[in-house]
Amino acid sequence: MKGVSEISGLRKIKSMRSGGKRSVPRVQSSAYLDLYMMRKERDRMEKEICILDKRKKDAQRNLDDINKEMDKLQKTGTERKESAAKEIEKPSQKDWKTMPLKY
Repeated sequence: MKGVSEISGLRKIKSMRSGGKRSVPRVQSSAYLDLYMMRKERDRMEKEICILDKRKKDAQRNLDDINKEMDKLQKTGTERKESAAKEIEKPSQKDWKTMPLKY
């Protein structure tokens, strides 16, 4: 079963605070509730920013590692091509040795 964070588009839903609609008019005591809700929302957003920063750093580190490995593989590939080309250019200088076999 998918979690809340895995459902596409769900993270873009605005919170209750951003809706701004109420069934009853505001009273003085609801200001404390609004402050509490806004603090919670602020804390949640700050935590999410920290998580996203960490994910971005991890992704960048992984990307750097992949790029290093690709460069290494490309270098070894070109070296192998060059060495294979040199071997092809050299004619074989070895003489075949023969020996008689008796049946």
